[in-house]
Amino acid sequence: MDDCYALPRGTEWTPVDTALERLRLTLGPITPYEEVPLGQAAGRVLALPAHARRANPPAANSAVDGYAFLWADLPPADADGRVLLPLGEGRAAAGQPLPKALPRGHAVRILTGAEMPKGTDTVVLQEDCAVEGSSLRFPPPEKAGANRRKAGEDAQEGDLLLPACHKLAPQDLARLAVAGVGLVGVRRQLRVAVLSTGDELIQPGAAPGTDGIFDANRPMLLALVEALGYAAVDLGAVRDDEAALRAALHRGAATADAILTSGGASAGDEDHVSRLLTTEGQVSTWRIAVKPGRPLAIGTWGEKPIFGLPGNPVAAWICALIFARPALAQLAGGRWQTPRGYALPAAFEKRKKAGRREYLRARLDADGRVEAFRSEGSGLVGGLSWADGLVELPDAAMTVRRGDPVRFIPWSGFGIGGR
Repeated sequence: MDDCYALPRGTEWTPVDTALERLRLTLGPITPYEEVPLGQAAGRVLALPAHARRANPPAANSAVDGYAFLWADLPPADADGRVLLPLGEGRAAAGQPLPKALPRGHAVRILTGAEMPKGTDTVVLQEDCAVEGSSLRFPPPEKAGANRRKAGEDAQEGDLLLPACHKLAPQDLARLAVAGVGLVGVRRQLRVAVLSTGDELIQPGAAPGTDGIFDANRPMLLALVEALGYAAVDLGAVRDDEAALRAALHRGAATADAILTSGGASAGDEDHVSRLLTTEGQVSTWRIAVKPGRPLAIGTWGEKPIFGLPGNPVAAWICALIFARPALAQLAGGRWQTPRGYALPAAFEKRKKAGRREYLRARLDADGRVEAFRSEGSGLVGGLSWADGLVELPDAAMTVRRGDPVRFIPWSGFGIGGR
């Protein structure tokens, strides 16, 4: 069987960037097109470009409460720098335009958002005006068009508002709404199944004891899937039993678009996930030069992409963020997502050998410097809660001294919330 996930031969340990590029080039959208009402579109990925159905604003309107007039009709200012215009009848309010054109040489009351009356092009703030009987006295604005929003200055009819593959944020809904968009063409929400494996696993809340390991990965990964905007499918935890694993993977392929497993993804005697995928599915085990992390299994089961993450919770979290997260984004129809990081001064010291990309649990101190967790031990799951994000150290050897710039990626840089 042709292995579309196979990495180029000749490299014992695959650099992180090589693995990411392979994923980027291999994976594409797998969720179908559908139309949803605008109010249900937040978090969805545009399948088609969104265009304006109407100009925004549709007509010139006032940016302030005040009085509208035609700049060219202003008389000379008096000794106090003010002009006097007769007041026209009525007023213009949002949704209630002045029913007729304003006579030349007059001013009229106008409220914020109201369409500019015919025969006007400028607005003066009401705070700067004094009504004297049937006239208005005010210091004229410095130029024509003051305090007026032009028609279509935000978008013209037919303008591209947002491109295909864009993931809709709440503020994007406002942009679409003001341009008349009511139905949005999007990708169906990606469904991601999560499965934990291992004879040693016991479920959180069970009677504590010295035997077994509480399953931390499944609640963590299910929550991560939802935080990324996808629908999470819980496949539960299964023992290292071929029949049980097969049945769980079949459920995942039937109910989800992609599957995340944790544990059993390497090539040892107890790595049943890899063995089952090798004999009945498709799998490539990637020996990625990353710390923390172990070999990452990438393949398919029933034509559904499957990501075999390490069993260690810290390694599973970091590998999910670095490798599965951008891959899932492309499967959902979005763009490849490189995490957004910032160069900030280090509040720690470290000497690093060449050969592996390293990720340190880290957070910002009160002075905006980056401090690293007290231990790099991947068994200390508490460091994930302590951290605000990760420090990414490059593949090359380096020595970090206090004050040196390091690349800090906050959780928000991965598209998930933090404290």
